[in-house]
Amino acid sequence: MAGVSTYLNFSNQTEEAFNFYKTVFGTDFMGNGFMRYRDVPPAGGMPLMAPPNQNLIMHVTLPILGGHKLMGSDVPESIGSKVEMGNNVYISLEVDTREETMRLFTALANGGKVEQVLQDMFWGDYYGSVTDRFGVKWMFNCSEKP
Repeated sequence: MAGVSTYLNFSNQTEEAFNFYKTVFGTDFMGNGFMRYRDVPPAGGMPLMAPPNQNLIMHVTLPILGGHKLMGSDVPESIGSKVEMGNNVYISLEVDTREETMRLFTALANGGKVEQVLQDMFWGDYYGSVTDRFGVKWMFNCSEKP
């Protein structure tokens, strides 16, 4: 089922932040809780996470209000990105079909910038991200298989 969530990037504070949000909203993490970088299978062309960063959070999901989910991850500078105001929040779309994912992705990328091309990812979803022409950041996840 399609959905929208808010995705937050942190500079090595995701676990602390999400444990705080968990107490505020009184809800529990979805799935297995914190997925750490050490749990990510090696992928072609991707370097392994440096040992000091392997315990950082790769992904976490916390339901908050009205079916809305707050998601997050640590983005260490060692992977070539620096978390700053403006690149720390994404609107994450969970789209039902690959066709609709491609339509939305293409429309939002028009005049903007593709950050991550749509592709099948190790967690099983078809994923990509763009910054639209207004500077708003969007993530796309579609679980429909080809």
